[in-house]
Amino acid sequence: MPREEARLREEMVQTGAAFRALGLAPGTSGNLSARLDDGWLMTPTNVGLGDLVAERISKLDWDGNLLSGDKPTKELVLHRAFYENRPGTGAVVHLHAPHAVALSCLEGLDAESCIAPITPYFVMRVGRLPLLPYFRPGDPAMGEAVGRVAPRQACVLLANHGPVVSAGSLALARAAMEELEETARLALLLHGRPVRVLGEAEIQPLRETFGADW
Repeated sequence: MPREEARLREEMVQTGAAFRALGLAPGTSGNLSARLDDGWLMTPTNVGLGDLVAERISKLDWDGNLLSGDKPTKELVLHRAFYENRPGTGAVVHLHAPHAVALSCLEGLDAESCIAPITPYFVMRVGRLPLLPYFRPGDPAMGEAVGRVAPRQACVLLANHGPVVSAGSLALARAAMEELEETARLALLLHGRPVRVLGEAEIQPLRETFGADW
């Protein structure tokens, strides 16, 4: 097995365990993927993120054919949509993180970005968070909807389902997902209250200094 593939498999195991320890991946929910030169790695179906085994992680080619490991999750359509439509994507994380899922169930969210720019770190690490309609898990239409948004946004929230985050590496995707979940928690704490959000004069320096995508 190539060294980089072996390293990524181990990183996926460690990342899954970290999400489970944080309470962000209950049961067998959630899935991770990472790009390889000759395809991509995907967490298997019906396996909790805290129970991953490196050698059993699915390896797929770019046509979606299974090359090694166990059968991949049915939600691979979410991951593939980012790899195919957002250049530079190196990893994708989808979780049923509780605060983000709770937020996704609220009525009246702004579909352009369902979390307002309430902290600089949300602006820097996540950016605008479009809300996509509800689809049944594994529905190909869900991947099509993500694919339409992916060229301009790295992260999305699926209504009544949860967040999907893409980034250049698994470490960056993990950091963005944790920031998203924490900001969702803050948004729920603030829900129904007058909120001061960051304005354009405060966001522009984040773009210039940190490359924030807002």
